[in-house]
Amino acid sequence: MSLGFRILPRRRAVAAAMVERFRTLPTANVSDVMSRLFAGGPRLRPMHRAGVLAGPALTVKTRPGDNLMIHKAIALAQPGDVIVVDAGGDITNALIGELMLAQMVRRRLGGIVLDGAIRDSAAIAAQDFPVYAAGVTHRGPYKDGPGEINVPISLGGMMIEPGDLVLGDEDGIVAVPFDAMETILAATEKKQAAERVQAAAIEDGSYDNAWVDATLRRLGCEGIA
Repeated sequence: MSLGFRILPRRRAVAAAMVERFRTLPTANVSDVMSRLFAGGPRLRPMHRAGVLAGPALTVKTRPGDNLMIHKAIALAQPGDVIVVDAGGDITNALIGELMLAQMVRRRLGGIVLDGAIRDSAAIAAQDFPVYAAGVTHRGPYKDGPGEINVPISLGGMMIEPGDLVLGDEDGIVAVPFDAMETILAATEKKQAAERVQAAAIEDGSYDNAWVDATLRRLGCEGIA
């Protein structure tokens, strides 16, 4: 085993039907039902014009500043896959630019998430292919390796396994573990329904926020009757 420089097969991946059911759900609500403990970190921001990211993770772990394994991941990825790259959070060198973006669009991938930097940011910002990254720089990458494909990675403390669901919108990135998919989907849809009821109550003036005073009273806040 060549630890640190290897390409593994992806043994499972979230189904396309499940991806589509999650696509309409806000990352904030998915995060809430996962106890608010899992997030890709506030540095990972959408760099594209508009559009939701949703798809099975094809994971890459690479040396900071090197994109050799990202090129290989693009060649291996299937339509709808999201390439998720742990590059150590370093933004000294850009890992993708306009030409690599064109390859991903051509292969109909679902998007890319980089814990690293991009360049050609104007071209990326002008289109709707989902790109999330930690920064922008004109300095180009190295192409020497090492790196790994389809291994567990971590972004901002959030673990991602190959084939997990990766979901992104304007608020950031969240990953849903493969084995928890059905449970998280049901809980998020339930929360969505509850929020619709609450929004309607706010709109018609019937919303009751008595829970605020009840909570303050329970916590011993002075000045609450």
